[in-house]
Amino acid sequence: MTELTIDRLGHQGDGIAAGPVFVPRTLPGEVVTGEIADGRMDAPAIVTPSVDRVKPPCPHYRMCGGCALQHASDDFVAGWKVQVVEAALAAHGLSTEMRGIVTSPQQARRRAVLSGRRTKKGALIGFHAPRSDVLTPVPGCLLVTPGISGSLAGLETLVIAGGSRKAEVKITVSESEAGLDVWVSGGKPLDLTLQTELARIAGEQGFARLTWDDEVIATAMPPVQQFGRAGVVPPPGSFLQATKSGETALTEAVRAAVGDASQVIDLFAGSGTFSLPLAETAEVHAVEGIAAMMRALEAGWRTAQGLKRVTTETRDLFRRPLLPDELRADAVVIDPPRAGAEAQVTEIAASKVGRIAAVSCNPVTFARDAKILTDAGYRFDWLVVVDQFRWSPHVELAAQFSR
Repeated sequence: MTELTIDRLGHQGDGIAAGPVFVPRTLPGEVVTGEIADGRMDAPAIVTPSVDRVKPPCPHYRMCGGCALQHASDDFVAGWKVQVVEAALAAHGLSTEMRGIVTSPQQARRRAVLSGRRTKKGALIGFHAPRSDVLTPVPGCLLVTPGISGSLAGLETLVIAGGSRKAEVKITVSESEAGLDVWVSGGKPLDLTLQTELARIAGEQGFARLTWDDEVIATAMPPVQQFGRAGVVPPPGSFLQATKSGETALTEAVRAAVGDASQVIDLFAGSGTFSLPLAETAEVHAVEGIAAMMRALEAGWRTAQGLKRVTTETRDLFRRPLLPDELRADAVVIDPPRAGAEAQVTEIAASKVGRIAAVSCNPVTFARDAKILTDAGYRFDWLVVVDQFRWSPHVELAAQFSR
């Protein structure tokens, strides 16, 4: 048995001791003992607990990999996530006004990706255990909305009907105004018998829409998401901000960052999370690489009342970023995937755009891209951290840059 003192947390939420040795579900300052294998102590005994250690509120926490930080107090997690952002910025010599952190409440996740597998007696639906392919059922999950938590039994019937005992299926569930929007991938190939059975289950369970791989099986009611004044039906399984409170916080930050801009370009626009609320006061040009999302955004705009003009463009911004002479607007909004948008940010840096609202789900790539902007003469005005993935190491943020 080896005794260690935890020095800090890594980006995945594991404690790190000298070596380095990674020790899951520990906190800085704690003294632990256990066996070390391949640089990890996977089953530590806590000798000296941190004052920030709390009893995990969920009974599934020990075996479920859906959460990583339930053993830490809310204040500790909030402070740590802010520090993660500050450290990423400092690595590039950057700092700014930090406007705190907005944390989503429990049972607020309106979009979740679950795994399912058939068993001899039925099916399992849940999250994987940490560093394992073992599925942990999560009845009463404290992460997802009650609507999603209450649907687990119904999702099991889908897996029994169309899943395999040899492979897992992935189930993406989003809560909409009309009910649950369910997209299943990795199941059996569709035939008429399976399609009929799945449609029957969708009707019995009251799903708003059920999609099997790329085939829409049933739509009882369009699964509408409200983006400002516009109701949008996103494509099956497409991106949606994880919580409504998180979406609201990010939208408010984007509004503040673009200010009184009358013309806005929204890059990586998705189905209109920011484009449509901004269209209440500005003309918006929305750009996204997935055509189905652009169609959903445009349809939402056309049926909404009181919005200014919104135009759309389907374009791969990684391979064909908008060039400086195409960035003719008062403000740009950019919300790229985790890899960031180095090529597009380089073009923005060479443009004359006055304000930038930058949203990110990866502080490391955000800091890299922010350095490009500041080196080009942009002022890094402020940043707010948004925690929609409660009890996870995931960090999101929104920031303002100006000429």
